Amino acid sequence: MSLTYKDAGVDKEAGYKEVQLIKGMIKKTHIPGVLSDIGGFAGLFQLDTKSFEEPVLVSGTDGVGTKLRLAFMMDKHNTIGEDCVAMCANDILCQGAKPLFFLDYIATGKLIPEKMASIVEGVSNGCIKAQCALIGGETAEMPGFYKDEEYDVAGFCVGVVDKKKIINGSTIEEGDYILGLPSSGVHSNGFSLVRKIVFDKMNLNLDEYIEELGSTLGEELLKPTRIYTNPVYDLVQKFNVKGLSHITGGGFYENIPRMLPTELAVHINTTEINTPPIFNLLQKWGGVPLDEMYATFNMGIGMVMAVDKNELEGIGKFLEEKGEEFVILGEVKKGSEGVVLCHQ
Repeated sequence: MSLTYKDAGVDKEAGYKEVQLIKGMIKKTHIPGVLSDIGGFAGLFQLDTKSFEEPVLVSGTDGVGTKLRLAFMMDKHNTIGEDCVAMCANDILCQGAKPLFFLDYIATGKLIPEKMASIVEGVSNGCIKAQCALIGGETAEMPGFYKDEEYDVAGFCVGVVDKKKIINGSTIEEGDYILGLPSSGVHSNGFSLVRKIVFDKMNLNLDEYIEELGSTLGEELLKPTRIYTNPVYDLVQKFNVKGLSHITGGGFYENIPRMLPTELAVHINTTEINTPPIFNLLQKWGGVPLDEMYATFNMGIGMVMAVDKNELEGIGKFLEEKGEEFVILGEVKKGSEGVVLCHQ
């Protein structure tokens, strides 16, 4: 008896169908510089060297983590790709880079074209918000490695910054102010603890409507990670932003020190933060200490920046004109603690 690839669990026709379904989504993300269309062996992007004296490429890669488990449970797949773009694009933005292009990788046990297209829809929407192009990707059907209904998503983003405008935190000094931009919710970090609280301890249903949230629990938790290209990229072109920190896994305590020179610490008044109700509920349901919450989650602040106090007024006006909320979190002081949080 002869065997085919399909007999082994890999359906090439499903792959061809997926490509047809996602062509239009990918085209919507194309920006000047894209030289290739879907179907080639590699994506081509022409770097605009005329706009930069010394262009430096900046890259980042990431996934979505165990948030995927909630997408499986809810059978909702059109936002998880946006999370993947956000995790990569926000990271390179922290160096002052403009995101240029993105590639995705999806591995699954059984390739269902409509489900894969739904994931790519999220990737496409994320790229549009990040103002970068989706120029390539890979969908791998891996029967026997993943369960049929499961998949993993990872991404890779490349941006560019002029060498003299790289943001690395080296100029941060005592007296600088710390500003925060709001998150859209839990984003894509801390979901191992979220699942432990929601399922193991509370035995909650994702379809359950939660009055404090104004939505079902699943709808709140699957909100995509906010992408900060707008307003942050324009902001760093106009003002002296000395440091940027994307608040991901490890929360405030792990991420903010990544932008600080040694012997400096950030003192933050957490009472200034308008913490979304989901964090208060998770803390209450899990009996999680407040410092552990700030060491795990973004607590309502997804991007933190260090700015010169003399720039504060101009930056505040710029953000207000864009309709952007922001919080003055605190200031930089001498110290080796990294982050000092005041909760009262």
